[in-house]
Amino acid sequence: MVLLLPSTCRSTTYLSLLKQNLVTQFADSNTKIISPENCLSVELYFNSEKRLAEKTPEVGETVSGLLLKKTFTYQIMAPDDLHVFSQLSTENISQRITIAYTGAFGVLEHRLKQILESVESLPDEESEGPAFRVHERLTVKYESEKHISLHWRSDPISDMVSDSVVALVLNISREIPKVVVESDEATKTEEENNKKAEKVIHALLVSLFGDVKFGENGKLVISVDGNVAHLDNKQSGNVESKNEGLKERVRVAFQRIQNAVKPISLSVS
Repeated sequence: MVLLLPSTCRSTTYLSLLKQNLVTQFADSNTKIISPENCLSVELYFNSEKRLAEKTPEVGETVSGLLLKKTFTYQIMAPDDLHVFSQLSTENISQRITIAYTGAFGVLEHRLKQILESVESLPDEESEGPAFRVHERLTVKYESEKHISLHWRSDPISDMVSDSVVALVLNISREIPKVVVESDEATKTEEENNKKAEKVIHALLVSLFGDVKFGENGKLVISVDGNVAHLDNKQSGNVESKNEGLKERVRVAFQRIQNAVKPISLSVS
């Protein structure tokens, strides 16, 4: 803070005393006291190194940043400026969880590729073992024959991606039976396999859209933000909805789930 004391009296004695008292009063704060002579121009330089201040926003433009409250003042600033203009600091939180999974790691990667849009394999030199990355935010690593691990840097979007991957892995482990060749295990009928596939499809749709219920004639009723879509998952796979965006999302998701489930037989060979 800068205080200007104009020289309005003939003697500078009172002005000097006032300046000395102000210096003593504000000694513990970042305050400068200036007492220029009459008719002397004063130039004040303000630091505008804040990232959000580099560009003046236009009318109606959205400004995104951190809102910082100090006493009765509010400041909005970029996250990178928080440690510069305040005593606060930001930290990155790296999260890691281990999930029980006894299936083939390659099969898991293949099925996630059929459902999610961005799944890329990582070289062994970079990940120190079999691994793949989902949406460039989350890394899935092979730990052992019974476990896999998920690694990501915590933020709202990455947390949602990790929740989706965890739900898919748990559904795959629970709903899809492991293909094992055993002579004493009875062969499942086609009707049982179809019921198992319907449960898998329903579980995966729930993980993607949330509110998924069984309707008339075996159709699935999917509700998202007040919009409803009807999916015929038994016969044609047609999707009916007044909302074209939801209709296309359900159609693409169902097609990817079908591609993930159908190529791999659910019966024991």
